[in-house]
Amino acid sequence: MAQIFRRWTNSLPQIGTAAVLGGGVLATLVVWYWFAPAHTDVGYAPAQPIPYSHKLHAGDMQIDCRYCHHNVEKSAHAGVPSTQVCMNCHRHVRKDSTMLKPLRDSWDNGTPVGWKRIHKVPDYAFFNHSAHVQLGVGDNRAAIGCITCHGRVDEMAVVEQREPLSMGWCLDCHDAPAANLRPTDKVTDMLWRADDAWRLKAIQIAKTLNPPGSRTQAFKWREDGTLETRATASCNGCHR
Repeated sequence: MAQIFRRWTNSLPQIGTAAVLGGGVLATLVVWYWFAPAHTDVGYAPAQPIPYSHKLHAGDMQIDCRYCHHNVEKSAHAGVPSTQVCMNCHRHVRKDSTMLKPLRDSWDNGTPVGWKRIHKVPDYAFFNHSAHVQLGVGDNRAAIGCITCHGRVDEMAVVEQREPLSMGWCLDCHDAPAANLRPTDKVTDMLWRADDAWRLKAIQIAKTLNPPGSRTQAFKWREDGTLETRATASCNGCHR
């Protein structure tokens, strides 16, 4: 009887298995690399209902970040400015501008402006904004500056996300926070640079902190030779 299938078809199961496994590995690598926040989130700059320029307000006019985002030092969320805050100025400045019509409508109707959020940590990760701009106690007070997470917003006509805000990115800072620490009164200063004296102090302050996920601060040897494990060494420091 004549052969129906050619001899090479005997290897089809092996070829199919290799293709499925190889395709799975390739798909995993593609998702792991290209779907990471560094590629999906960095550069996100949605169109806002009002073309608000941080370059104009925070840069040219030198308005302190905390005037509009007044909850940054005392709340878990920085929040967006209310219509009242905007209208403090715009009842008198450019009050007839067509670009500001959504703001005037919000003021007249009592409805919020539909600002689109740009920087957001996933809901499954606990994040407290105030804990990052008010670190330590007493003489060991410090802060993480706005620029560390948000970039030079004072130069952005359109705000975009500059950092991935990923788990790895956060843990890199939690593991070695000294480089990102600054005096609390310099938290919004985009031009501040650490001098040698502050760098030394920041290293000492960092030793007193115990941020979740810190590999260097999670464990401490006691004087009796036993190992002390900090509670925040576990996952529930951030995933509560």
